[in-house]
Parts: sequence; C-alpha cells; structure tokens
Amino acid sequence: MRLLLVEDDKDLSRQMKAILEDGGYAVDTSFDGEDGHFLGETESYDAIILDLGLPVIDGLSVLRKWRNHGVETPVLVLTARDEWSEKVAGLDAGADDYVTKPFKVEEVLARVRALIRRAAGKASPELSCGTVTLNTSTSRVTVGGSPVKLTAQEYKLLSYMMHHPEKVISRTELTEHIYDQDFDRDSNTIEVFVTRIRKKLGVNILKTIRGMGYQLVEPEDEQVNEE
Repeated sequence: MRLLLVEDDKDLSRQMKAILEDGGYAVDTSFDGEDGHFLGETESYDAIILDLGLPVIDGLSVLRKWRNHGVETPVLVLTARDEWSEKVAGLDAGADDYVTKPFKVEEVLARVRALIRRAAGKASPELSCGTVTLNTSTSRVTVGGSPVKLTAQEYKLLSYMMHHPEKVISRTELTEHIYDQDFDRDSNTIEVFVTRIRKKLGVNILKTIRGMGYQLVEPEDEQVNEE
C-alpha cells in the first residue's frame, strides 16, 4: 500500500515517513502544496496525508483542486489550527478525516489504516480469504491461526490484494502500490513475490489471470497451485 505525505516540516516528515514505512507502507513525501498537488494528481496512492499549512499553495486549496479534478484518494488532513471552522472547511473541501497538531504519529497510522479499509469497503482490521487472515493493525498474517512470516514487499503485495478481493490486478498496478516513487520499479519482480507468497501460505489464494495479472480468490483446496 502506497501513501503520499505532504508536510513542510521536514523533521516531522522524516519521523512520520519512518513510522509509516515500519507500518508496512511505501511512502512518497512532498514539502509544498504545488509539488504535493502534482503528485496527488498524477501518481497512484491508497491514501494521502495532507498538512493544511503548506507553502506555495495551502493545503485546503490543494485538496479542493484534487476533488475538482476527480481525485478520489482518501485524504487525512493534518492541521495546527484548532478552530472548529477550519475542521469543517477541510471536511467540506473533501477531506475524509483530520488530526490536529500536536498528535501521536501512531494515531495518524491508525486513522490511515481505517481510511484505506473504508475505501475498500472493509470495516474490520482483519481481512480474510479462506484460512488466510491479515491483520492490518498488527501486520500479522496467519494461515489457520498459525503465523506466517513475510518480507516487507510480500506483505505489501498481499495486503493490497486482500483489500481488493475478486478484482483482477495487473503487475503494473501492484508495482505502483508497493514501491515508493524513488524505487527502481521492476514489474517482473511481482511474479517472484507471488510465487514466494504462495509457498509461504501453503494455499493458493492468488490466482494468475494470464495476460492480465492476479486475482484474490477463495482457495479450491489446501494445496499450492503454482502457475
């Protein structure tokens, strides 16, 4: 899952980026409204964290531009302003949630998880497919109750698939959502990750749709079927 963090305080941005990455997200950062607006409109994100007090273009204007241009990505607003009118203005401009500074970064992480779940039509932090369960709050994956250890990239890929069950997802889309902007992306590695995930889970919930990509499906049996 990939996030955009638009925050002009570079120390806070670095701190938030580190915690968000530890939480299993690929994170792009921007330090002003103009650059943030461009990234939010041209790149694929699962959620955006947006400070309102930005240089060049303020966050409220950025948010309005995104919504006017059809960007539907969930947006969590960060603001040092504690007046209720500012919160209302942010929500009316298209924000999905807000946090007032100072805040605990862990709270931001929890709110981001909730935004992504809601956007995918999920209420519970536990996502399941057959005997496979992924807990978005703890980043824990189990099969039949037994824990399975995945690498960071494997977890991101499985998490994205489990947030979008039954949808056929291309290698390109998966690449866009598990790597940040600065990573040397190679969609060919997606097949490697899928093969590893299948072996580690012991059940095949990632079905290959030839020429199109992959689809999360209920396993027909408990045996891995590599394609």
